[in-house]
Amino acid sequence: MTHFEGDKFFPVPLAAAAAKLSDAGFLAGTLPDAEISELTPERAAWKIKPKLAFLSGSLNVELTRTAAEPNQSVAFQVVAKAIGATSTVVVLLAFAEKDGGTAVHWTGDLTQVTGLLKMVPKGLLQGSAHKVIEEVWTAVEARLAGV
Repeated sequence: MTHFEGDKFFPVPLAAAAAKLSDAGFLAGTLPDAEISELTPERAAWKIKPKLAFLSGSLNVELTRTAAEPNQSVAFQVVAKAIGATSTVVVLLAFAEKDGGTAVHWTGDLTQVTGLLKMVPKGLLQGSAHKVIEEVWTAVEARLAGV
């Protein structure tokens, strides 16, 4: 299992930020270049061209909310499928009020990889994932600024 973790701060009141960050449809809607096929608060699905050298074609991604405590935390499962490879990531976001805004402590655990992804060196996988995580947070931050 590969573990990722970090903290983000949003200058948005806790209730508003937690509501948006707990909405699978909102999160998927922030992604540039995603071909969205489903957007609901509990589930989102989209197709996207991966920006990873070791994957070609497109990724079919499903984001499913698996647990939520209003204004406290939310958990998601992210399943990405490509030709010959699948990955599953479990994400937890914990919310706290800070300086009139919202502090988010996040964790992500890559719990399963199949196919060609098993052959990718762990360091390359981690480096690529960090880049994607930062791009996603940047997109979310830009969209939350309008809330």
